[in-house]
Amino acid sequence: MFHKFVLFVVALYFLAGCAAPVRRPAPRPGIPIPPEILAPIVPPEIPKPAFPPPVEPKPVSPLVRVPDDQLPLFADDMDLESLETAVEKSLQYYKRAAGNGPFRMDDARITVRELRDSLTDLLEILRSGEPEEVRQAQIRETFDVYQSTGADGRNTVLFTGYFEPIMKGSLKKTQEYRYPVYKAPDDAITVNLGKFRDRYKNEQLIGRVKNRELIPYYSRGEIEDQGFLSGRNLELAWVGDRIDLFFLHTQGSGKIELTNGRLLQIGYAMSNGRPFQSVARFLLDAGKISPQEISYQAVKQYLREHPDDLPELLGHNESFVFFRVVEQGPVGSIGEILTPGRSIATDAAVFPRGALAFIRARKPVLDKEGNALSWIPFSRFVVSQDAGGVIKGAGRVDLFCGSGSEAEMLAGSLKERGELYFLVKKRANGGADQRNARK
Repeated sequence: MFHKFVLFVVALYFLAGCAAPVRRPAPRPGIPIPPEILAPIVPPEIPKPAFPPPVEPKPVSPLVRVPDDQLPLFADDMDLESLETAVEKSLQYYKRAAGNGPFRMDDARITVRELRDSLTDLLEILRSGEPEEVRQAQIRETFDVYQSTGADGRNTVLFTGYFEPIMKGSLKKTQEYRYPVYKAPDDAITVNLGKFRDRYKNEQLIGRVKNRELIPYYSRGEIEDQGFLSGRNLELAWVGDRIDLFFLHTQGSGKIELTNGRLLQIGYAMSNGRPFQSVARFLLDAGKISPQEISYQAVKQYLREHPDDLPELLGHNESFVFFRVVEQGPVGSIGEILTPGRSIATDAAVFPRGALAFIRARKPVLDKEGNALSWIPFSRFVVSQDAGGVIKGAGRVDLFCGSGSEAEMLAGSLKERGELYFLVKKRANGGADQRNARK
C-alpha cells in the first residue's frame, strides 16, 4: 500500500513539471537579428552526372581498305591487249570528267587524277616483262586495295553477265518485221529530285504531264499491247522477234542487221521510269518453272512455248527502254565503248566510274547448246564503265560478256558470288592513312 502511494506522488510531480510554462529570455533591445539566420536552410544542390552526348553509329563504308597481309593474288586470265583497250576508254572519260570527285573509299577521298594515275601505273607494271612474282610484289607496293563490303557487309558480291544482242530487222514495217524499236518520246519528262531536296540526291522520276500534273509514263503493256505510241513517228527500226526485243531492253544496247546487210548500232537513250520486274521471278513464283530448272535459257524457252501468254508475262515487267542510234557500240554509262570481259556495270552512287577494279568469281564451261558442263574459278582486272537499272548497291556487279550468241549463253549462265576490289595508287606522303586529311 505504501509503495502505491509513493508511485502516485511521483506521477503527480512529473505531470506538474510538464504543465509548467516555459520562460524564454527576451531579446536584448536594439540588437537586430541577421536575416540569414531567419532564412530557411536550403541544402546545397547536388551536381547532375555529366553524360556524354550519344554517339551516332558510323555507317559501314561500301569499300574498306584491305590490310597488306590479306591481299589477294592478282592473277589475270585474259590478254593484256583487251585490258589496254578498256583502260584507254576510262582515260578518255577522265579527260572529260577532270572536275568531278573526290570519291570516298573507306575514310579516304580519292581524286580523279589518282584514279587516272592508277590505271596508267598498272599498265606500266604489266608491260614491264618482269617475272610474275616481281609484278605481284610491284602491285602490292604500288596500290592501296579496297574491297567491297557487299550487300550484307560481309564482302558478298553477286556477279551476273550481260551481252549485246544482234537481231534481224528493217527500217520499215513489214509482215516479217512488225515489232517497233522506239526512240525517246518528247513527252517523257525526267525530274531530278535532288534539285528539290538534298535528301533525294541521285533519285529521279520519269513521267508525263496530264492536266498540269506529272504522272507515271506509259507502261510496257500500254506501249506494246495497246499502242499508246503508235503513229508518232518514233520507230527507229522494226524487228521480227518480240521475245528477243524484250531481252534487248534488258541488255540496253544491241545491233540490228538490216535487210541490206548493214548493221544498225543502237544504244540506251532512256527508260519509262517504271520499276524493273523480273519475268524469271514471276514464272518461279507462279510455279511455271521449278527452282531446279530456272535459268536464262529456260525462261526464254517457256516464253516461246506460250506465245498467247506473252502480253501478261512480258507486261509483268512494266519497265520499257527507248533507244538511240550510235556510230559505234555498245556504249557504257561513261560514254565510251565497252570491252568484252573487261567492262563491268556497277552502281555509280556507290563506286567511282571508270575506276580500276579486280574481280574473283567462278564462270561456266559451256557446251554448244549453252549447258554448263563445269564451273572454274577466274580472276582479272576490270574497269567500272557502265550502269544498270537493277545493278544497285555494293553487292551487285554485271560483267559485259560481248556480242552475239556465245556471249548470250555465257551471260545467261553467269550468276555467281565473288569478290570485288578497287585499286588506287598509294600517296607518297603516307598512303591511305593520310587521305582523310583532304576535304
